[in-house]
Amino acid sequence: MKLYIFLFIIVIGLVSCKKDKNNFQATPYLLEIPSHFPEMLIPQDNPMTAEGVELGRFLFYEKRLSGDNTMNCATCHVPNGAFSDPNVYSTGIDGIEGTRHSMALVNLGWEDFFFWDGRASSLEKQILEPVPNPIEMHQSWKATAAKLNLDITYRNRFFRAFGEEGIDSIKVAKAIAQFVRTMISGESKFDVMYKYASGLQLSSNDQLIFQTISNEEWAGYDLFKSLNGADCFHCHNGPLMRVKKFSNNGLLASAINDLGRASVTNNANDNYKFKVPTLRNIELSAPYMHDGRFANLDEVIEFYSSGIHMSPTIDPLIEFGSQGGVQLDASEKLLLKKFLLTLTDYNFINNPKFSDPN
Repeated sequence: MKLYIFLFIIVIGLVSCKKDKNNFQATPYLLEIPSHFPEMLIPQDNPMTAEGVELGRFLFYEKRLSGDNTMNCATCHVPNGAFSDPNVYSTGIDGIEGTRHSMALVNLGWEDFFFWDGRASSLEKQILEPVPNPIEMHQSWKATAAKLNLDITYRNRFFRAFGEEGIDSIKVAKAIAQFVRTMISGESKFDVMYKYASGLQLSSNDQLIFQTISNEEWAGYDLFKSLNGADCFHCHNGPLMRVKKFSNNGLLASAINDLGRASVTNNANDNYKFKVPTLRNIELSAPYMHDGRFANLDEVIEFYSSGIHMSPTIDPLIEFGSQGGVQLDASEKLLLKKFLLTLTDYNFINNPKFSDPN
């Protein structure tokens, strides 16, 4: 009789556990969006949850996503490099260099297309590419899922994030996408300048930062926005510091072995057009341009001042291209650089929520 009672208790316990497991509900995640930012649209098939974000953070730093267990997302998106790569090109597990500079990961929840050529239409689709890419992580998604499935901790994390058993590429991409959407940068000195110039209310902390903004930084901001000055605002404006478009910005076409957007659309009108990147944390994300040709901000400023080359698809908003650029003098170049440095958000770079959890 005691044996029957014992077995009955075990059965009831197992049924109860299974019921609880099947009824598990993930915790909704509340994004902390800066007051001067637009609303972020979250895909209906990948809602933000605390469990999903936590899983995505672990996966972002998980080296088992690569064929030889030596490479993770952070290998090419280094935190102190504004989640970009300080090298011109990133190198995969087989020692093969990529062909474009690694883009910074910042405020990607507001983007509609990804990669320099815009070939991915969602963050989830972008994340699916690096793992099987033979010049990056070089591992099939089947092998990746099998590795993760051997780890009971990951099995539990995936269940808590998605409410069902199983690990696959779609769930990995969704989890990492949730984590990346939390990587919001909106606490730089520029943000205070932007809010003040837009007539928005400044917080008490903003007021403290406002007192530190120099006349040179304000002058650089004015120069940045001026049509007769640096003329940068056509492609870089608003709180996100970019516009959603592809642009041929006047790089010497003969020196580019990359058609950019045209490699996706097969349209000659898109030759040498690349995604316009954000300028946020630009101080930390060198080298610059899709091919990393410029080593520092001084070289970038000089390019837009005097190094632009005309070509059939050049962006018509580069209005001084025919004379080589906006022709800034030495003083103006210095002021512009001082303003660009205000875009550095140290709270973002040093945020412990974005660091390696291991």
